[in-house]
Amino acid sequence: MDPKRTIQIGIRGALYTPEDKDWGLAQGIRVIEIEEYFDLGPDKVAEEARKIVGDGPTYISFDVDGLDPVYAPGTGTPEIGGFSTHDAQRMLRGLGGLNIIGGDVVEVAPPFDMSGNTALVGVTMMFEILYLIAECVTKNGRK
Repeated sequence: MDPKRTIQIGIRGALYTPEDKDWGLAQGIRVIEIEEYFDLGPDKVAEEARKIVGDGPTYISFDVDGLDPVYAPGTGTPEIGGFSTHDAQRMLRGLGGLNIIGGDVVEVAPPFDMSGNTALVGVTMMFEILYLIAECVTKNGRK
């Protein structure tokens, strides 16, 4: 994994220490904290992600902790002040045409959400990632 082709979006909270951020920055990771995210918006953040990852093989890891818990309360570390599911979809869709080779959705904890909304959010975000992969496979003729 090339840290200079790595971007973290929506970082916030007490669990993310200044030392964590400093370490990532020192490795060359692009960190977009939630305040910068809200200043830029989902479309410009997706544009920034596209610049960072370039044409190389790209893996997307979507952490539902980035969402505000009003959309996904069933997670390990819910924290208010995140982005919306609509914004997450816009960001993911803004990555169309990249060389997406795989992805995952993490921190979905259904036992913490009896409504089932978090599970729905998780599967929907994975669907968005799978669509990007399918688009890439179709474009490049990979099997």
